[in-house]
Amino acid sequence: MSTAAIIASAALALGVAAGTASAQPAKSVVLVHGGFVDGSGWEGVYKILKKDGYDVTIVQNPTTSLADDVAVTKRAIAAAKGDVILVGHSYGGVVVSEAGTDPKVKSVVYIAAFAADAGESVSSLIANPPPGAAVPPILPPVDGFLMLDKAKFAASFAADVRPELASFMADSQVPWGVAALEGKVTKPAWKVKPSWYLVATDDHMIPPPAQRQMAGRAKATTVEVPGSHAVYVSNPKAVADLIEKAAAGTK
Repeated sequence: MSTAAIIASAALALGVAAGTASAQPAKSVVLVHGGFVDGSGWEGVYKILKKDGYDVTIVQNPTTSLADDVAVTKRAIAAAKGDVILVGHSYGGVVVSEAGTDPKVKSVVYIAAFAADAGESVSSLIANPPPGAAVPPILPPVDGFLMLDKAKFAASFAADVRPELASFMADSQVPWGVAALEGKVTKPAWKVKPSWYLVATDDHMIPPPAQRQMAGRAKATTVEVPGSHAVYVSNPKAVADLIEKAAAGTK
């Protein structure tokens, strides 16, 4: 075989291999929590994804400012193996909207989350709630940070979580910086990446109609699941199933 033929055969083989590799589903998942909580709530989702062979990173956002949280998330994306499915819950949706334009991110998944557009923040998105919507029991800021009323935490945030765990979540709240609440998205990932959205139909923090509106605007593949705002804690299988569909690129 001539040198030219050998080179051509090698190039063809490399091309086939590259094509095969690019067709493979993403195997890295980066999970981003929202306000008032830390990453430990992802434990159930994490266990399912790990069992199914995914590399999983749980981001521990400081929730002090959007810029800080995006920086932490981008470091997690950079450290992940290969293509990434980027997942955000609640305020974490704003974080993944901003961080998800990273070239390694294959798609973004919103779990009862704020899928913010350019110029939007959590603060602007909650400014005009739908008539009759539940009002989250957010206490007045102290030193620039917000907390939920512990006595009302379970009913508003985690109504379908077992009482002992909901009580623990209330008592272990992470103060949420007003600066993070007001952080504005510049270039939303859902405009340039495939998007997926899980609507929690019994959510008393982000009204389900608002979730549907954001999912529709993002042209996201959407599923609806009975559950509270903490659906990722109470129903990790439904959340993991959606993430795996996003990883496989199926609809």
